[in-house]
Amino acid sequence: MRAILDHIGIAVSDLPAALAFYRDTLGLVVETSEEVLSQRVRAHFLPAGDAQLELLEATASDSAIARYVDKRGPGLHHIALRVDDIGAALTYLKGRGVRLIDERPRPGAEGALVAFVHPSSVHGVLVELKQSQARSPAGIRQSSISRFTIGDLELISLYDGFFRLDGGSMFGVVPKTLWGAKVPVDSRNRMALAMRPLLVRGVRTMLIDAGIGDKENDRFHDIYGVDRSRHLDHALADAGIRPEDIDIVLATHLHFDHAGGFTVRDGSGRVRPRFPRARYVVRRGEWEDATHPHDRNRASYLADNFLPLAEAGVLALVDDDQTIMPGVKVQRTGGHTMHHQVVWIESGVERAAYVADLMPTTAHLPEAWIMGYDLYPMDTLAAKQAFVREALARDTLVLFAHDPDIAAGTIVEEHGKRRIGPATR
Repeated sequence: MRAILDHIGIAVSDLPAALAFYRDTLGLVVETSEEVLSQRVRAHFLPAGDAQLELLEATASDSAIARYVDKRGPGLHHIALRVDDIGAALTYLKGRGVRLIDERPRPGAEGALVAFVHPSSVHGVLVELKQSQARSPAGIRQSSISRFTIGDLELISLYDGFFRLDGGSMFGVVPKTLWGAKVPVDSRNRMALAMRPLLVRGVRTMLIDAGIGDKENDRFHDIYGVDRSRHLDHALADAGIRPEDIDIVLATHLHFDHAGGFTVRDGSGRVRPRFPRARYVVRRGEWEDATHPHDRNRASYLADNFLPLAEAGVLALVDDDQTIMPGVKVQRTGGHTMHHQVVWIESGVERAAYVADLMPTTAHLPEAWIMGYDLYPMDTLAAKQAFVREALARDTLVLFAHDPDIAAGTIVEEHGKRRIGPATR
């Protein structure tokens, strides 16, 4: 069993006073706040080096935190240790005679699984074991769709499971001492990433990107830690959409984690377009790069994901920023690939943006936090700066392609610091 300090839980009775010290005096940033309904508590997370502080605010007078504050006053409540497999950890501790409060894990903050060890076995300290969603073994994480409304358009954030990429590569020149407090990794230093295609329903039904698909072999799945126990077919069914209902499939770019689901291998072994009635829209420059790869990008462009589209006559190439269907337009950002594009969605006075790999997760909000995978990082920097300015100037729902926990949010700036706030639509 291997445990790593994840956070220190502090019970507070006066949240504004606590924030005045931790945030305003010490300069720590409140990254997320989350209400845990099952525990009747609101958790406020402040990264502090490789771990976090968790300020715990009771939301009901009969909650455990409220009783703790009434009995002992505000102060240190628990320490949380992150483990890879919480079930195995509990079995190990029980076998060694350790007294457990929870013999089975239960849901906790940040979508994690948690269990508490009794203070009598830990020299008077309440210890929480935490298995982050990003560390969950296959089958434990649960995926779900998220629905949003932008004017007359319905947006549905879908899912095609999870995969893993090297944490250092995901943050480029940013040292692990900074990103490691925000993003847990597995024993191979890989962070978990969701794959979140976006469905747009308006005058037509459009799918933006399609995840990784199911054509790859076991070695590929091992290298990239693929978990598709819940995948795009499930998500479309949850949304009430059949493959034949989709009119347009739009590619932000043609990397395997975005375009893998464009095609499917049928029972005869033939690879064909997955959505039988759809027109597939790809930027011409991206198509040229994908069909003429070089040593740096070859592993990301897998021909079976896109060549069958041309062979089937369903491919439409576009050259410029333009409207693809009413309310939906593309804008080239470059950076990740030369012709990577984001998708702007507008209806009435409301607006959203599907940012793909310009800002793959909420942890990539800082402008200089750019992936090592980006072929043109200075283009990424310029595009992110412009995008964030525009999103702040005009309230924009930002839809993330890879965040393991958050499908969408808004960019908020307070006291000169930026964070991802909740989605409000």
